[in-house]
Amino acid sequence: MANLKEIKRNIKSVQNTQKTTRAMKLVSTAKLKRAEEAAKRSRTYAVKLNEMLNEMSAKINKFKVGGSSSKFFNEVENPKVVDILFVTADKGLCGGFNIQTIKRVNALVAEYKEKGANVRLRAVGRKGVDFFTFQGVDLLEKDIGVSSAPTYAKAQEVVGKAVDDFISGECDKIILVHNGYLNMITQEVRQNNLIPVDMSIDNGDETASMMEIEADDEEKMLDELVKKYFEYNMYYALIDSLAAEHSARMQAMDAATNNAKEKVNQLTVKYNKARQESITTELIEIISGMEALK
Repeated sequence: MANLKEIKRNIKSVQNTQKTTRAMKLVSTAKLKRAEEAAKRSRTYAVKLNEMLNEMSAKINKFKVGGSSSKFFNEVENPKVVDILFVTADKGLCGGFNIQTIKRVNALVAEYKEKGANVRLRAVGRKGVDFFTFQGVDLLEKDIGVSSAPTYAKAQEVVGKAVDDFISGECDKIILVHNGYLNMITQEVRQNNLIPVDMSIDNGDETASMMEIEADDEEKMLDELVKKYFEYNMYYALIDSLAAEHSARMQAMDAATNNAKEKVNQLTVKYNKARQESITTELIEIISGMEALK
């Protein structure tokens, strides 16, 4: 016969867990609304910035002999050193959110190593740092506390280190990977070949462009725009990742709350059955005793 006190203690424990997961779900829901609004505003700016950069780089590539002199646009056919800058969360309890990013990073590492390239990892977020440290993988950079509270200044600092290495010739390519927000129930791993910038996009009729730039100013403006492009793409990746993290945690805590509720129901049925068995046993003992006294 099952121990009634033990079952009752288990029910209380699961109910306390259910209260915790329900509270965490509500907190993530509230945070998601703010992060979602910030991500939407940032996405609009990022798209326009990318369009301007593509348009300007296309102008230079089309009309200037040899294209742009900036090394940010010179694609290396067989890069020798590839830096992967990836974003994970600082906290867990968000389902498979972090592992999806880590899987993509591992796939990229295997892909470029097969091509003979040296791959260096730059981790943003405690979960990514902890995973690769446990696996014995050396990390070139470790930034903790950035993904949970992203700011433009932090994004500048993180991406600035990678850009400086590219400028100094320490790496040939930089790839940015993060798990982004698609909608309230879906996250999507996003991969952005940050450097070199892709100049292959054809923006159509250049004469119809809204951008009228003097020839002498093109390279100078392009350099400034490229700098903003790197910084804001990093900033957007952090904001987008944070919104996706809250979305994933909200779903994970909702599932945990439902599972706890189901477990409480199962334990309650078990408790009732055990209690019924206990009462039946006591009745049998009483009846047997009365029969023995006759």
